[in-house]
Amino acid sequence: MSSSRLSFLFLFIGLHATDGFMEFMTDHCVFNSSELQDIEYIRSFYHNKMEYIRFSSKVNKHVGFTEPGVKNAENWNNDPSLMAAMRAQKERYCLHNIQIDYQAVLTKSAPPSVRLRSVTPPGGKHSSMLVCSVFDFFPQKIKVSWTRDGLPETSGVTSTDELADGDWYYQVHSHLEYTPRSGEKISCVVEHFSLSKPLVTDWDPSMPESERNKIAIGASGLVLGLTLSLAGFIYYQRKARGGRILVPNN
Repeated sequence: MSSSRLSFLFLFIGLHATDGFMEFMTDHCVFNSSELQDIEYIRSFYHNKMEYIRFSSKVNKHVGFTEPGVKNAENWNNDPSLMAAMRAQKERYCLHNIQIDYQAVLTKSAPPSVRLRSVTPPGGKHSSMLVCSVFDFFPQKIKVSWTRDGLPETSGVTSTDELADGDWYYQVHSHLEYTPRSGEKISCVVEHFSLSKPLVTDWDPSMPESERNKIAIGASGLVLGLTLSLAGFIYYQRKARGGRILVPNN
């Protein structure tokens, strides 16, 4: 699994409206597993949104990024009791919270949704191309494959990596370039931790997707037109019933 990030705003002080400044500190735990050796603890100090000192368990000391920050970092690094406390934070602060994070989130799973569609092959090729798009699954590891008349199809297959959506979910897209044959059955097969059995989606070649879309749009337009016509007819009838007919005198 790719690196995950656990972040906490630890302290916020000093905000003034006139000639003001903002001073705050954050603690971060960066990890790709719940093992202590795979965790990095980071404490950062900011002044007016600019980071000026950072402690990282990877370098095991404070590092300054501004002139005052360099001086403070040097003083802090020479304080044995402070450094002992900072070096203990990875186990005391990070390990505890990461275990909670793994239990609450990372052990859960979300089943994928699948969309199978046809697209025009690039470069003006005469073959056809299907795209199997898989969305909203977790965890990241997934297998997407193709079958043709029940047999594995590997020729002309290209796939993207799992793409993170930024909200713990992932998506992936697999392309199949092929030459259509009459009566064949092509399927996209998805295997994932959240599924008790492979999710099989069959391609229906009876009508191209573009034609189905045109029919759907045309049908929607027809229904809308009939609705408006009916509303106009009802309005006319009500006006006719409520109106007066004037007959001139002889």
